[in-house]
Order: sequence, then structure tokens, then C-alpha cells
Amino acid sequence: MRYAILTHGGAASPESFSDGCVAAAEAARATLDRGGDALAAALAATAALEDDPRFNAGTGSILRLDGTAIEMDASVMSSDGRFGAVTCIERVKNPVLVAARVMETPHLVLAGAGATAFARRVGFEDHDPSTLRARERHARAIADLEGLGDGRHAREAPGWRRGPPGHYFGFADLCAGADTVGAVVRDAQGRFAATASTGGTLFTLRGRVGDAPTMGAGVYAGPHGAVAATGIGEEIVRRFLAKSVYDWVAEGLAPARAASRGLAMFPDVVDVGICVIGRTGHVVTSNRSMARAALAG
Repeated sequence: MRYAILTHGGAASPESFSDGCVAAAEAARATLDRGGDALAAALAATAALEDDPRFNAGTGSILRLDGTAIEMDASVMSSDGRFGAVTCIERVKNPVLVAARVMETPHLVLAGAGATAFARRVGFEDHDPSTLRARERHARAIADLEGLGDGRHAREAPGWRRGPPGHYFGFADLCAGADTVGAVVRDAQGRFAATASTGGTLFTLRGRVGDAPTMGAGVYAGPHGAVAATGIGEEIVRRFLAKSVYDWVAEGLAPARAASRGLAMFPDVVDVGICVIGRTGHVVTSNRSMARAALAG
């Protein structure tokens, strides 16, 4: 195997969106063909997913519960141990590319207004990621919280209780997918990279941080492979999912078996998906439908 590229559109994302994942994987392959490494290819793939408004990342990210804020998270890790992430960043087109620039600093993670200010300093222009689809989705979600909706988001709504008029609080055991997008890549020189990017979960308070920008939870890469996870961020962080799966691969477990063991860590009600690439194999798997693509050569 000279190279392998895996992309996903998030746990529980419609499989009909897999064309977007294929296009992202093709962008990664084109980057490799031009001499780029695994890191550059994974960034190209994830930026393509962020630019597809069907996915909850970059343009198309969902609104927070306040109905106005869009706070995005992204991270990238390469097999030489470098890591960069942004969390709760606002008004940028491609959070994952900002995360890659964080890798050039002494820091691992930049948050909130500081992350947005950093993006401006290194040349990322102001960008409004909101879409009509995101606003309509938010309106349906709030309607379901009020008990007046069409039931599309009823499974998530019971996890919240009503506060003052127009306000909701009380995070409980939510079980809906977060639509985190991501990629893992192995290049012909045996280097690995993993990325993640998300607009957050459907019912999200401002300032929430999930698995996507958390090293070892949403992504992990090392000399033995790369892992990207998607699903309920709080549950993924609790299980340190990406690093756990990576460690099993490093111990000699085949990627498919390591991914299956990772899925088995979660109860059936929790949406979760995993992309894993090792030195001799790769797999994309999920306990729900999930848009995905795989290229190898």
C-alpha cells in the first residue's frame, strides 16, 4: 500500500452525502500527487469538507442555542507528534487550516476570541459560516424543545430543561451525532496525519468544547497510524477514543479489529464513528449510517 486516504462526514450523516467525502478524498490524493505529505493531504480533504455546506463544519456549521453564535472546533495531528487545535473559533472559513497554523506556535490549542484574533494575524479573512440550512435547523430544534416541533430532534430535546424565557440549560445524556468531519491519511513515505472539524452538537451552549480539538479524543497520529473519531464529543473524550484505538494498533491489532473494539466501548444509544489507518490496513466504521470515502493505491 503506497498511500491510503479516509474521509467521513460525521456519525449519523446521510450516506447520500458520501459524494462530498469522495471529493474530499480526491483533493487529498491530488495533494499527494503534487508531492504533498500526509499532513497537507489531510488538511486539503478536511478543508473541502468544511466548504461543503451539507456538513456541520466550516461553512454550514450549526448555530449555538442562543441562535446567533457559530463556534467551531478543529484539530490536526501528524505522526511526528505535532498537534494544533482551535476551539470556539468564530468567523473563519476553514478552522482546520487555522489549527494547522497553531502547530507553528509554542501552543497546542487556542480558544475563543484569542483563536479568532490569531487567525486574523496570520491572514485568514473574516467569513460568515452561517447558512439558511443552519438557521432552519436551529428553528426546528428550538421548536422541539418547546414541544411544538415536528419531532425531528425530539431524541435530543429531553436532555435539556427550560430556564428563563428563551433560555435552556441542564446538559444531560444527549445521544445525537455531532456531524464532525475529518480525515486520516498515510502517504507513500509512511507518514500519518489525522484531522477533525466541527460546528458542535445540535443543542450546544456557548463555550462548549468537545472531542474535535482534544488530542487523543477526536484525533491521534503517531508512527504506527492515525485515528479520527466522530460522534458525541463528551462520550468520546471520556473514553479517550482516538488514542485508545491508536494504542491497540501500535500493539499489533489490525485497524478493523481496533476500530471494532473502539465502537464496543459505547452503548448503542451513542452515535460514534471511527477512521483508522495503520501500516498495513485501514477501515472506516460507524454504529450508524455515515457519509464516508476511502482511497488507496
